[in-house]
Amino acid sequence: MVDPIVDVVIAVHSSTRPIARAAGSVLDGTDQPIRVTVVAHNIDPAIIRENLGSYAEDPRLRLLELQDGIPSPAGPMNLGFDHAEAPFVSLLGSDDEFEKGLIGSWLALQQETGADVVLAKIQEVQGVIDPYPPVRFGRRTRKLDPCKDRLMYRSAPLGLVSRERFPDLRFSAGLGSGEDLIYTLTLWFNSTAIAYDLQGPRYIGHGDAPDRVTGVSRPLADDFAFLDELESLHWFRALAHGKRLAVAVKMLRIHLFDALAARLDFWQDNEPLRQEFVALIQRLESLCPGSEKLLSRIDRKILDAVRRPSTNRDTLETLLSKRSSYRSAGVLLTRNPFLALHRQAPLRTLGAGFMVIQDNR
Repeated sequence: MVDPIVDVVIAVHSSTRPIARAAGSVLDGTDQPIRVTVVAHNIDPAIIRENLGSYAEDPRLRLLELQDGIPSPAGPMNLGFDHAEAPFVSLLGSDDEFEKGLIGSWLALQQETGADVVLAKIQEVQGVIDPYPPVRFGRRTRKLDPCKDRLMYRSAPLGLVSRERFPDLRFSAGLGSGEDLIYTLTLWFNSTAIAYDLQGPRYIGHGDAPDRVTGVSRPLADDFAFLDELESLHWFRALAHGKRLAVAVKMLRIHLFDALAARLDFWQDNEPLRQEFVALIQRLESLCPGSEKLLSRIDRKILDAVRRPSTNRDTLETLLSKRSSYRSAGVLLTRNPFLALHRQAPLRTLGAGFMVIQDNR
């Protein structure tokens, strides 16, 4: 076997995952020297070997086993990283697939740009292109900037990562959620060059797995346990105000509201839960004071409602539903009109994401 240029890691924890489709999309979809590492996580590897079919005999595939009893993808992904030897590493979900020619396209862009990271173009379950990150118009594929191109909105490290630049970077172990957030933020703020393969083949996401780990309900504190590690990182504490601001706004806009929507059924007459959210809002705002001001008018209304002890579940549900009215002033504008055109405010962020989708139809 020729030494691989890319090590592709696939973690699988269930016999129902279409692992043959995932592995086959890599092995059959490129003429580049690659290796696929399948990690059987908390499951008998013999089951996964059988599900791989003929791909299990391909010399470019190896099957590893991890029995740690932890329902988190961090363990198997990190094991795959530990065994990687190629110049670049990539991740693939066990129910997703690479479009034919994807790895070759990534490598060509990397060679052209010298990028430490090449972002994948992701096709979502609905068939549309993922608008995240909402990169700026005019420079979407080369020399990306973590703040100007809002890279923190891409939490999944899908694409190509240089092992030379990041030999020891790993997922956050022991977390039930958010294990990839520190990993990706480290990539965005510590790379010398980042590229985005928006013109190439797609990373295709599927929604046919009934047992996604990321869909499991957890205590609020577990969802945001990654903050302890983030706040301890020297490079994060040393970031300039504008960079910390970009991270804090994204975490408020995405993670906080996702967590709130997921817990509506537990809201009514649950004062401890409300107080948890109030404390979380304060903690996220403390990452960079002033970040809350860059949220939309409707988002600010929701935060105000959370802070009021009298707010009931129906009120929150109604307010949250308005966040998807992307043409409304409440979603597009900030309370302070002088902040409406800020790079991290909703108008420019949503507009940039819309253009990413439009240009890939």
